[in-house]
Parts: sequence; C-alpha cells; structure tokens
Amino acid sequence: MTDAEKKYGPVKLAPQVDLPKFMGKWFVIAHLPLPGEGDSYAASETYTWNTEKEQIDIDYRHREGAFDGKEKKIPQKAWVHNKQTNSEWRVQLFWPLKFAYLISYVADDYSTTIVTTPNRKYAWIMARTPMIGTETYEALVAKLRGDGFNLEKLRKVPQRPEPQAQSPRKSPTHAKNIKSENSARL
Repeated sequence: MTDAEKKYGPVKLAPQVDLPKFMGKWFVIAHLPLPGEGDSYAASETYTWNTEKEQIDIDYRHREGAFDGKEKKIPQKAWVHNKQTNSEWRVQLFWPLKFAYLISYVADDYSTTIVTTPNRKYAWIMARTPMIGTETYEALVAKLRGDGFNLEKLRKVPQRPEPQAQSPRKSPTHAKNIKSENSARL
C-alpha cells in the first residue's frame, strides 16, 4: 500500500460511466506519463466498442518530440472490469498482461475525463477537444491533487486546435461543478 493509499484510500471512481457516451476520440490534455509518453505531442485515444468481442478497442497515438515528429501508434484492448459502474477497466497493451484503468471522473456532458491507475503513479486528463479553458484545466488538476496524486511530474501535452473540434459545452459551469465535487469530499 502506498502512502497516498494509506492517507486517501483507494482512488475514487466515477459513480457511473455511460459506455456509448464514453466511446470516441479523447485528446490527452495533461498526464503523469507512462514510460515512452514523456515527449508526446498531439496525443489522443479513441475508444471503439467491439460488439463481437465484447471489448473496447483502443487506438492510442501521439507524435514523438514535436508536432511533426514520428507518429507512434499503440493499439490496445480493454474489458470492463466493474460492470455495475463501467468505471474500472482492464487494459492490455501486450499479451498476457492486463493493467487496471480507472475512470475517476467524467463530466456530465462527457467533455472531460480523468483516467488513473490504482497506485496514483499515472494519470491522464483528457477532453473531447484538443484545448480546454484554464479554469476547467485547473479544476481537473485540483481534483487529482485532492485525490492524493503527486503532480510534480504532471505534463501538459502540446495539442493543436482541430478545425472540426467543437468547444466543450458549458465550460465555466463545468469547472464550478468539478470544484463543488472536490469541496464535497473534503
């Protein structure tokens, strides 16, 4: 058990994740990176429900070191581990290992999410758009901090705006809702 687990308990999960709403493309806004992610640019994950295999196909990709860097693609598979909430998955980067993937937060409108690992060593702040407002970003970072994450190595992932991306709905209200949730836990 880590010091953070002793102090804060297990990572708190999103109470309910609507899988169809969660599917699709997410841009990595910031992360406590896995090895190999530390110099990523334009990182994104796309989740696709595979009905035939009853799994989630994950298309993770990023550019190495710069926007014009080599594109790195890492296909993955995931299975819903907690089917009551859908907020705990097992992700397989390579056979036979599966890793816990915790959806600790998802906005009501599915515009932002936080995904973490149980040991609080890795985390990803993601959004449906490549850019989010400062207030929303700071509220998401505060949520991680409030959940006991050491953010010393938190890295903002450089993203470029995409013409087809739409702004998150109700961003200022969204940030206030995140802050309210944090206050309720204290």
